[in-house]
Amino acid sequence: MSEQITVFIVDDDEEVRDSLKLLIESVGLETETFDSAQSYLDSFDRSRAGCLILDVRMKGMSGLTLQEQLSKEPICPPIIIITGHGDVQMAVRAVKAGASEFLEKPFNEQELLDSIHVAIEKDAEQRGRASRLAEIQAKVDNLTDREKEVMELIVTGMQNKNIASELHISQSTVEAHRSKVMDKMQARTLSDLMRMIISLRPM
Repeated sequence: MSEQITVFIVDDDEEVRDSLKLLIESVGLETETFDSAQSYLDSFDRSRAGCLILDVRMKGMSGLTLQEQLSKEPICPPIIIITGHGDVQMAVRAVKAGASEFLEKPFNEQELLDSIHVAIEKDAEQRGRASRLAEIQAKVDNLTDREKEVMELIVTGMQNKNIASELHISQSTVEAHRSKVMDKMQARTLSDLMRMIISLRPM
């Protein structure tokens, strides 16, 4: 069964919400609508796949503030900003802060649908990446403290004899730990192991 994808619509204008809902559901996508940024934030569930269509200027919490709150989450849904003529500068700020796209009202319906599909693809990519990183981290967590020490030195390119000297253990012990590390990490080569560890570290 494929993962449920939802397009979340956040706009304090009921007519806009309803028209967006009809348009998006006409191409077979599920939607949920919210009349304020806070109401969306209150129900936010990072495990749900999809994207967010967000108005910039709303009563109460603004779209930019909601974007800022969501950016603190481990997974932030791709955001499509919709804006009135007077809000273009704010929309540009939102895109610079990571929004997927911004569209000026009134916008072309096909342009919006195309932007939604791009955002959904982006969401799938980031969820896939997060899943892969979680798998790698789980493997690291399964290592003993000594195996982690050996692995950290292995990925620097240090030779077994130098690792043995650094950790004050025998070279045969290093080789045994190295074998365990490669096995537990399911790494076929040193390059595989290095790519895994580098992927876990912030850029």
